[in-house]
Amino acid sequence: MTPSSKNLRLLLALPLLFAATPFSHAAEEGKWVTLFNGKDLTGWTPKITGHPLGENTHNTFRIEDGILKVSYDGYDKFDKQYGHLYTNIAYSRYIFRCEYRFEGKMMADAPHYVNLNSGVMIHSQSPQSMGLNQEFPSSIEFQFLADEGKGKRPTGNMCSPGTNIVMDGKLITQHIVNSTSPTFPPDEWVKIEVEVRGSDEVIHRVNGVEVLRYQKPQLDPENKISPATELLDAGAAKILSYGHIALQAEGQGVWFRNIELKSLEE
Repeated sequence: MTPSSKNLRLLLALPLLFAATPFSHAAEEGKWVTLFNGKDLTGWTPKITGHPLGENTHNTFRIEDGILKVSYDGYDKFDKQYGHLYTNIAYSRYIFRCEYRFEGKMMADAPHYVNLNSGVMIHSQSPQSMGLNQEFPSSIEFQFLADEGKGKRPTGNMCSPGTNIVMDGKLITQHIVNSTSPTFPPDEWVKIEVEVRGSDEVIHRVNGVEVLRYQKPQLDPENKISPATELLDAGAAKILSYGHIALQAEGQGVWFRNIELKSLEE
């Protein structure tokens, strides 16, 4: 099921409405703001494949001891129930930072690439515009990976569900662009930072070191990985200058802490 074109046009306006709403974690220019209250998911909206908007299926996303945890202890099987937890506010120019580490084993029936794999999505479509069975939002992913014991596996890569980017003046349509990050063990807390300047430029940093830089994130009209043509047909701008932030749950347990944002709006 997907929203009708008429409803989708209305949903495309929601990020602008949310951006103007004085939520408790709305960021002030130049100040770091904590995006979680340490107790619950206030200010965020879950959307899990095959489940209604706002349903936190099997308590996938939970906050314990100030840590946001993605947990699968309530699942019998994964069954392609990809999940994302979206900010209620859409952002354009900002720095997002957090720390992550992986926990436990991936779900046995999840795809092999899910092992020690998660991420944070930027410039994402709103959760309200997601189809019931849509697996990934059109967005740009700052990918988290950890060592599987099979050789180099950098974190901080760029993945592009339903999108493309530009690097060195060239349109990049491949789904994954590797970063220059080292490989980290699964149980190590890793600090990540993504600096987003609208559609002008995006910079990935890992433990304070720049590992990737690109420009002009944009919707992919060829629908690779995730559908984008419905957004374009409903009037969405091809070049992505703002969107929601979404934390990923794709079959592997992962913990997040110190989740903060600083506005770069002038």
